[in-house]
Amino acid sequence: MVQPLSRRHFLGLSACSLATAGLAPLLGAAGAARAQLPPPIAGIDAPGAVLLNYNENPLGPFPEAREAALQAMDHAHRYLFGLQHEFTALFAEKHRVDPGHVSAWCGSGVALDAAALAFTGPQSALVTADPTFETLAQMASAHGARVVRVPLRNDGAHDVEAMAAAAAKNGAGLLYVCNPNNPTGSITPRAGLEWLFANKPATSIVLVDEAYIHYSDEADLLDLVRDGREDLVVLRTFSKIYGMAGLRLGAAVAHPSLLQKLVLQGVNSLPVPAVAAGMASLQHPGHLATRKADNTRLRQETVDWLAARGHACLPSQANCFMVDVHGDGRAFGAAMAKHGVFVGRSWPSMPRHVRVTVGTAEEMARFREAFEQVMAG
Repeated sequence: MVQPLSRRHFLGLSACSLATAGLAPLLGAAGAARAQLPPPIAGIDAPGAVLLNYNENPLGPFPEAREAALQAMDHAHRYLFGLQHEFTALFAEKHRVDPGHVSAWCGSGVALDAAALAFTGPQSALVTADPTFETLAQMASAHGARVVRVPLRNDGAHDVEAMAAAAAKNGAGLLYVCNPNNPTGSITPRAGLEWLFANKPATSIVLVDEAYIHYSDEADLLDLVRDGREDLVVLRTFSKIYGMAGLRLGAAVAHPSLLQKLVLQGVNSLPVPAVAAGMASLQHPGHLATRKADNTRLRQETVDWLAARGHACLPSQANCFMVDVHGDGRAFGAAMAKHGVFVGRSWPSMPRHVRVTVGTAEEMARFREAFEQVMAG
């Protein structure tokens, strides 16, 4: 039998960890959750290392967000639930949704875990793409749910027809669509998503993860929440284009009945500096267009450079892309690391492809230099 958390252990959890404290019995012990953290990577902290492995934004937070976070440190000894309400109200205003349709989270990872607990289980399967971001599938599987993985189409889009069929066949409680997708950066057009809503089982919930939507030309799905859909959850995060991966802030947008099922899985105070930085970011949306344009230019320059050397990349509208390295992706990543350039990994369904985050112009120059050396060697 799993022992309950002691008060000492409970108070030792961070604000974000507290939101998932209820997962400890599921995983066997609180320590098991820590074991899921990525292992340390040799050389990654060395001076001059180029980090293109976790889809982080090398530019960091907006200048206004940095200043807001610093000022908020004077209040970081308080929970400031009122500030969180201000954040959700501001998020709702900027995105033209009802404040009751927004809940705040530590990034989107915790919300994904909550969705797995709320909408999947032994009798409710998860239908997801392959490859895609794996947190939701891992938690659903640990929760006893069957995970059905549907290969992406050749153009990188989700195969919505196959996903709808899999949902009907397996009694899916949840379908997961990351759009643009991680790790491929590919998009699923709006028409395909509308088809999915029209053809999936009526009882299945669709979770659309829009972590990378600001990098894309594709329209978001928040209008469907405004229109009253009760089978859609949209996730947003400040970890990508806003450059706040280490601050941990995100939001779920959905009908209040769905949000209630999410927050019942565990919710608590968010880091005060993160909330302050998020509010400042929302007040300065002009930075988004500049960051998107710079990312698009650097990504396309690199993709074109790779293509000229015979290394194709999947179409991407995110801050990452998947490149065919013509060999074992893991071996390629290890070789790049020896040159101080750390790239993402490959996926079992795409072992010859490696995910690469778009960095600064200088970092992408280092990537090209190391790539040539690895391929020549």
